[in-house]
Amino acid sequence: MITFIIFIAVIGVLVLVHEFGHFITAKKAGMRVEEFGFGFPPRIFGFKHGETTYSINLIPFGGFVKIFGEEGEHRNELRSFSAKPISKRLKVVVAGVVMNFLLATILLVAGNFSGLRVAIADEEIATSARNQKIQIIQVTSGSPAQLAGIRSLDEIIGFKMADGSSKTVTRLKEVQDYIAQNAGREVVMVIARGSEKLEKKLLSRANPPAGEGPTGISLALTGEVSYPWYEAIWRGGYDAVILFVNTVIGYWKLFESLLLRGRLLSDISGPIGIATMTGQAARIGLNYLMQFVAMISMNLAVLNIIPFPALDGGRALMLIIEKLRGKPLARKAEILINTFGFALLIILMIFVTVKDVAHFL
Repeated sequence: MITFIIFIAVIGVLVLVHEFGHFITAKKAGMRVEEFGFGFPPRIFGFKHGETTYSINLIPFGGFVKIFGEEGEHRNELRSFSAKPISKRLKVVVAGVVMNFLLATILLVAGNFSGLRVAIADEEIATSARNQKIQIIQVTSGSPAQLAGIRSLDEIIGFKMADGSSKTVTRLKEVQDYIAQNAGREVVMVIARGSEKLEKKLLSRANPPAGEGPTGISLALTGEVSYPWYEAIWRGGYDAVILFVNTVIGYWKLFESLLLRGRLLSDISGPIGIATMTGQAARIGLNYLMQFVAMISMNLAVLNIIPFPALDGGRALMLIIEKLRGKPLARKAEILINTFGFALLIILMIFVTVKDVAHFL
């Protein structure tokens, strides 16, 4: 229940920030905003303030801003979206993406100031990083670790020996050596998950699949690193750019796999998977949650700018085509294209959600 509440709160922040970008830019452009909605209909309740209705809707995974004339109608009315110059309409369309990028940047700046957990990759970070941990950063689907219930972000603190004694580990090599020495046998891994201390029994495979390792986990030595406020600002901006580039690469691989091979990447998650990861990050600490929300916000920014129907990028592409043609597409054609794109996105979300349910079952 707590995970669900945290997830809804995170989604609420991301949606409100994104839609506020559309809302405030449309207002400044002189457009009439008819509704600012959190979630998708049916409506639970709403109230009207000025000319805008503010609503809470039943399906919480999203939100919308309804602007007068945004579907191409009312082109002759002054406060219609369609009546405004293309430059102003384009600003309104991409404003949500910009706001999600800015939110990710602000969270990363705050994290760099208060302390972000990072992989310790060099001596400089090793000497300044505090609260160092051996953490699991990836668990392969179907591996002994996944079957044992081990999760990403779990901390390995040691192993339980056959005689009941405990072996504490402080270095990556100690973990790797112990697992290798017990190839073909079960080991009992002692992990910390938030405030919990758990023992997980799993097989150390003698002949694992290529690239998976004996237990199917990827490890990293991590530590918390913080910087003065003036340094945190540029580091947060730099981290945001790197996150943006990596997110673009990730989506490129996703669509490449989907279009050229006809299948989704195995580690893609839908709302259920994201909700679970949100709960895990929140249990470990506020800084983890900030990093995770920054990542999701950047994902929303990149996803929405993709030139696909029903997304902000698709609407921006329509405006660019209108500019090049000197006239808009036929209203019926534009509605049909957006409806088709939205239907495909819903089908994809349902498919990924079913995949998440199957994974957790």
